[in-house]
Amino acid sequence: MNIITKFTVVTKQAMDALLMLTHELAKEKYATLLDQKILDSYIAIHFNEQALVSEVNKISNQWLIVYVDDEPAGYACITSKGNRPAALEGKRAVRIVDFGVLNKYSDPAIKASLLEKCLTVCKPYERIWITEFLDNPLIPLFESKGFVRQPENGQLEELPLASVCLIA
Repeated sequence: MNIITKFTVVTKQAMDALLMLTHELAKEKYATLLDQKILDSYIAIHFNEQALVSEVNKISNQWLIVYVDDEPAGYACITSKGNRPAALEGKRAVRIVDFGVLNKYSDPAIKASLLEKCLTVCKPYERIWITEFLDNPLIPLFESKGFVRQPENGQLEELPLASVCLIA
């Protein structure tokens, strides 16, 4: 099995991969947590081709895709945007958003490859934060890499789900 994580730019192939990944991962993550209409609306607004092209082209964002044997398996976005936790006030901080790997790619090395690339990209910053839904099964992976769960819980910016912030 060949695992490689690469930066993404706007090409037909990359946008096709991101469209597929964003739609499938949103369904895998949220289908049991959200009403179908809310999930469909979330996907339509945030993960349509125009929105993704705009987000990939923003200078404040870096998009990564992890490939397994040349097939897109997961993605992450690193950004300086988002509701910054109070604990990061005055710090040079960056955020990992939308981190995920499709369920059919269960080998831990795949998630590790994507997260390691994210952490490498984030090295110039003092702190990194992740905001995820409260019961996200990836939280132990983040904690194993030094992320610390913050005591206060919140709500995701785009979805009606309880969230937790982790800071490294």
